[in-house]
Order: sequence, then C-alpha cells, then structure tokens
Amino acid sequence: MLIGAALLNGIASASVALMLQYFLAEFLGLTTALRLLEIARPDAPLLQYFLRSAPGTYQHSLQVANLAEQAAEKLGMDTLLVRVGALYHDVGKSTNPSFFIENQMPGSLNPHDDIDPETAALTVTRHVLDGVALARKYRLPRRLQDFMLEHHGTLLARYYYNAAVQAAGGDTSKVDSSKYRYPGPRPHSRETALLMLADNVEARARSERPRSEKEVRAVVQKAVEHCQSEGQLAETRFTLKDLTIITDVFTVTLTGLYHPRIQYPASAKTPSADEPTIPHDKKDAEQK
Repeated sequence: MLIGAALLNGIASASVALMLQYFLAEFLGLTTALRLLEIARPDAPLLQYFLRSAPGTYQHSLQVANLAEQAAEKLGMDTLLVRVGALYHDVGKSTNPSFFIENQMPGSLNPHDDIDPETAALTVTRHVLDGVALARKYRLPRRLQDFMLEHHGTLLARYYYNAAVQAAGGDTSKVDSSKYRYPGPRPHSRETALLMLADNVEARARSERPRSEKEVRAVVQKAVEHCQSEGQLAETRFTLKDLTIITDVFTVTLTGLYHPRIQYPASAKTPSADEPTIPHDKKDAEQK
C-alpha cells in the first residue's frame, strides 16, 4: 500500500506540475520548451493566419528558420528558441502583406509607386511593431517579441532612403535618415543577432540568385560585414570564430538550396492508346 501510494502521489504531483507550468507560462508569457513546441506546430492559429495572409513572407520565414537553426546547432545555442523565433519574426507583415514584394504577384500593381518614399519606409519598417501587437494578441511568449523587434535592429531601409535622396536631387542634407531606420533596438542576444544575419543573408541570396558556392559565400560575407559595419552586433557576444562558423554553415545550406538544375528537354509527342504504332522497318520503307 505504501509503494502504491508513493507511485500514485508521484504521478499526481508530476501531472499537477505540468499543468501548472503550462497555464502559468501562457498567463505570464514565459518561454518554456512545451510552449515553444506548441506554437511551432503548423496548425498554430497565428501561423495559419500568417500563411493565409502573407504566403510569400511565410516561405521566407521557413528558409530563415532553417538557416538560423543549422548555425545555432553548430554554436551550441538553443535551437528550438531560434527556430520558433525565426518562424514568427516577420509575422507583422501579414497585417499589410501587399506592401512587401514577396507577396506581390508578377505584373501586379506596386502600392509603393503611388506614395512618397518616407510614407513607404514608415509602412515597411512598421511591420516589427505590428508583429509585437500580434504576439500580444495571440499570447506568445515575451521572448519572441525580441526576435520581432531586433531582427532589423536600427538598420536603414536603404532602398527608400536612396529614393528620397534621389528625389531631393542627391542632397543628403535634405533627407532625415532617422525616418528611414527601423525602430530597433539592436540585437541584445546571440539568438536575435543570429536571426538578423540569417534574415539578411536569405534576402540577399533571394535577390542576387548566386549560382556557385563561391558566389554564395560572397553573398553571405557581404551580409555579415554589412551588419558589423552598421554596429548591429556590438552588444552581442559573437567572436570572429563564431562569425566564421556562421558564414560556413550559411554557405553550405544556401549552396544546397540554390544548386544548379538541368534544363529539361521539351516533351516529345507520344502516340495515344488508340493510335496504331507503325513498325520502324515499314515506316522507313514508306519514307523511301
């Protein structure tokens, strides 16, 4: 009886602890492995909304998650946290998906053509704050909000800034660069900094379409150097060895993604089942 009571008490205690952990984590916004596994499921409500509203951005997020997860494993980081953070980092784009090119159909009207660069930049950079609003609405762990806010840091939305400078006749003094920067803050952890690098690398690779491993490595190095030169990695603990490992992992992963494919030949016409087949010797005789 004592042994049975001890076993029953142990099972009951473990069950109560798991239930309390689940409810407290959801109520307090804590980040636990069980909660991360739950919201990483493809049928999670916010992921389903993300997929339906902005399918192009959703696919981009999957690629970024694959890149970041591979590098996180090599660096001994929390791969589950990094992957889930990457899945949700751009969820704010689902609020206004047509303003992002990955969600625009070829040949469709670009809404940026009808507004000034400053308004366009404000609309684009706002997706990080829209993502935080969605995270609060769907009660995601607070740690994921860091991935949304920090994956662009305080980088400049250079496309719109250059458009504004061009509209000002090339005079940079007439353009306030602070209006074209993401709200930030800069990455404060290795996980969010890794996401920033993966996001930049995937976007550059999608734009430049490298065709060889050498070209892929050049794209990765350009993205890493850009984030460094802008001071976005200053508050993280990345070493030069870490950045070398990240570059190597990103290069290998992207090389497999953008590997060259053979050109498929045009399909030859095949006779239908009802069409009689002429033997080759008889066909040659008819041609002669």
